[in-house]
Amino acid sequence: MDFRWDLVWSSLPTLLTGAKLTVQLTSISVFFGIILGTLAGITRITKGPLKAASATYIDVIRGTPLLVQTFLIFYGLPSIIQRPIPAYLAAVLALSINSGAYVGEIVRSGIQSIDRGQWEAAASLGHSRIQTLGYIILPQAFRRMLPPLGNEFIALLKDSSLVSVIALEELVRKGQLIIGRTFRPFEVWFAVAVIYFVMTFTVSRFVNLLERRTTLQS
Repeated sequence: MDFRWDLVWSSLPTLLTGAKLTVQLTSISVFFGIILGTLAGITRITKGPLKAASATYIDVIRGTPLLVQTFLIFYGLPSIIQRPIPAYLAAVLALSINSGAYVGEIVRSGIQSIDRGQWEAAASLGHSRIQTLGYIILPQAFRRMLPPLGNEFIALLKDSSLVSVIALEELVRKGQLIIGRTFRPFEVWFAVAVIYFVMTFTVSRFVNLLERRTTLQS
């Protein structure tokens, strides 16, 4: 069977439209995931009920598949709130909650990697724990968290393909629709794989550049 390059080229506009939605979903989800994960990571190093709550959230989300979480939000949650959830909103919620759990562990390990003596030195200068965390600890921890945060973005970019199961027309779903019309799966999945590689490679290079710049500035 001959490889049909003409099908690859003709499919590109449709696939790139799906890729645009994939990048959009990933960017929004990582944004909210960083906010949620930062709160979870900080509360993990505190004492009291918040620590237990954040630990439970992180363990449960990391211990269950993203696909199941997506099904719970898109199919399960509407039965509780008695109204349907749009596929786009369900995808953002599932990806954000999933990303937040992994970012939470990144933030926790980043904060705890900073020498304890810096907390004590800041306290001796009269800084509160919040001031110490915001002005001294987090800026240093961010440089150490940057590589794993970049990896999380790349992982979520690829994992976003799972939202195709709720008929959201991102990159993978667009590929499925093209295959349904052409019955040429190899060419279409080849094009999808190339687009994913280009996206992840670009993000990886950008993170490496950002990491080098933060290292030079430190």
